[in-house]
Amino acid sequence: MTVALLISHGQPSDPAPAEAELAALAIQVAAHLPGWHVGSATLAAPGALAQAVAKTGPSGRAYPLFMAGGWFTRVQLPARLAQAQGAGWQVLEPLGCDPALHALAARIIAESRAQNAILAAHGSHRSPVPAAVATHVAAEISLQTGCPVTAAFIDQTPRIDTESNHGPMSVCLPFFAASGDHVTRDIPVALDKAGFQGRILSAIGLHPDIPELIARAISAGAAACTHCKWQAPKNSDN
Repeated sequence: MTVALLISHGQPSDPAPAEAELAALAIQVAAHLPGWHVGSATLAAPGALAQAVAKTGPSGRAYPLFMAGGWFTRVQLPARLAQAQGAGWQVLEPLGCDPALHALAARIIAESRAQNAILAAHGSHRSPVPAAVATHVAAEISLQTGCPVTAAFIDQTPRIDTESNHGPMSVCLPFFAASGDHVTRDIPVALDKAGFQGRILSAIGLHPDIPELIARAISAGAAACTHCKWQAPKNSDN
């Protein structure tokens, strides 16, 4: 039997709900992969990754439910799998780097009939990669739909709470893989501070098409994305 494992960060402050949400997603993905065993683990739940590898075996395809590639998916995650006796695992490119997800984002915005939109992402004050991916996706949406789309962030500039001039015909699409405090609390608070008057859509990772999209990426073996432009720093483990 071919094996796959969905892996996400989870939520350290309250690991159980995110762990359950990911397990439910794994069941949905498995429905599109006959003959595969699809497991799941969040990194925030103590021991979850080791337990998942023990159930699935020492090799398979690991699918990061992250919104950008880089050091964590290409260095840290393989190392953690090896520590869990899973040295034979192939770590695929993450959800956020899949062109099929970018096309889905464009379709969501087109169907919203918005006059303008915010792609709300996490960002990072330590790496340019997450912002580069979100900015790339925002540009792709604009190109495909003609709707002006701005990428804005929780953890770096331009910040979501500074995005003004978004009236009732605006939408905000959270560029997140799952629900959680960032989606349910931080983004609405930031938009309220900015005076946002439009609609907040569901996080893109909650769209009904996501399980099939993930299944296709797992089956295909998802090649490396071209817009992360991440390289291992010289003379450094980070």
